[in-house]
Amino acid sequence: MNLLQKVSSISGRVLLSAIFISAGFSKLGAGYEGTQAYMTAMGISGSLLPLVIATEILAGIALLVGFGTRIAAFLLAGFTLLAAVLFHFDFSDQMQSILFMKNLAITGGLLTVLTYGAGELSIDHLRAKRTSQNTGE
Repeated sequence: MNLLQKVSSISGRVLLSAIFISAGFSKLGAGYEGTQAYMTAMGISGSLLPLVIATEILAGIALLVGFGTRIAAFLLAGFTLLAAVLFHFDFSDQMQSILFMKNLAITGGLLTVLTYGAGELSIDHLRAKRTSQNTGE
């Protein structure tokens, strides 16, 4: 893997994970009640908010450090696509249309991570390297 691939792989993971980690932590504080009310207004049970927060923070951190990267990318891609459909499917509202397309783009990036993995600068790579050394491959 050349330097450009290493740098772009980790940069992509950092940029993708930042949106989920920051969103998750923002919902823990003052944003909790507002997010719960918004979910309820959109017909989604506010009792799911702890699961949303856990998904954003834990899968976001996993993506960031490259641990269980393909699983984290899969979960976040599904989460993001679902959020697009449930919360941003009003194409008569230009802002919702933009947010819908943003979520599609993020889903596309996550599917690329799912396909190609975390890259060399990741815990997944270190674990695979250690496993292959232990098995003599």
